[in-house]
Amino acid sequence: MIAMPNWKIAVLGDRDSVLGFQALGLDTFPADTVEEAKTILHRLAKEDYAVVYLTEQYAAQMQSEVDRYKDALTPAVILIPGKSGSLGIGMANVKRSVERAVGADIL
Repeated sequence: MIAMPNWKIAVLGDRDSVLGFQALGLDTFPADTVEEAKTILHRLAKEDYAVVYLTEQYAAQMQSEVDRYKDALTPAVILIPGKSGSLGIGMANVKRSVERAVGADIL
């Protein structure tokens, strides 16, 4: 039997946006302010979380923190829409990553 790595996955954002992810078995980290979200993101990186899903609403206000982990192996910071919908930031990041990897805009 092959042992699977024990990857930890977190969801970070406002309370209403993240609590539903508990039903999927993900670790949720509700933050009341952007400053609190910044602190939690850095803590999650130190605690070896492989993936951190972050709401676009907070990511828009903490771009330097998100950029800090952009080229790091872990955590992979993936932007998701929050309770108020998508800001398009997550899709724009995916598009830029694909352009960088492929050398052209294929999306």
